[in-house]
Amino acid sequence: MILLGTDSSAVSVGAAICEIGEDTRVIAEGFINNRITHSQTLMPLIQSLLDNSRLTLGDIDVFAVTAGPGSFTGLRIGVSAVKGMAYALGKPCREVSTLAAMAHNFPLYEGIVCAVMDARCSQVYNALFELKNGTVTRLCDDRALMIADLQTELETACAGKKILLAGDGAELCYGKLGGGNVLLAPAQQRFQNGVGVCLAAAECPDITAAALMPKYLRLPQAERERLARENAGARTAG
Repeated sequence: MILLGTDSSAVSVGAAICEIGEDTRVIAEGFINNRITHSQTLMPLIQSLLDNSRLTLGDIDVFAVTAGPGSFTGLRIGVSAVKGMAYALGKPCREVSTLAAMAHNFPLYEGIVCAVMDARCSQVYNALFELKNGTVTRLCDDRALMIADLQTELETACAGKKILLAGDGAELCYGKLGGGNVLLAPAQQRFQNGVGVCLAAAECPDITAAALMPKYLRLPQAERERLARENAGARTAG
């Protein structure tokens, strides 16, 4: 099975073409972290991987994408791109948790991977995974929580265990949680990327292009501001 995995959920953008089977083979991989908008980088990156691999979109069996959590705009760009490619070719999709894609970057690690994305306002998008003998086991659902609450959980539920911080929120959390049994993932493995998406997607079911949708853990900022205005107006009227 030839799988195209893409990620545009945060500042970086990544894509990979992998052959998934008894022995997974990475055919091509690309990663860009220069803050250029994903609408300008994602599709050219995918096309360059196809061209250099002497493949076409028709050779792809399954299209995978990080559907969330992450940047609202970034998720919409990635999901829309994959929906369009898969729908045009009548191919299946697989939606991947951005946080799970991070955890699949560490196949030889033994311990807890704490995947964290900066959600602003002292919050992070987070999930915990245990890695053992090359197997990734999810320990909790994807969630948005305060960094202080994550610190409390790690100090209790994961006390005494080796914890690896990964994701674009890793450095932020390391400044508050680092030291002792809490480690910072190396820069070259820290962020979600196309290969991690492919590896995580290998464990996900096929869905149709029509069913593929972004998975938001919070309302968009504009919606939160609208609700805040409405609540403030209701209190004033009351």
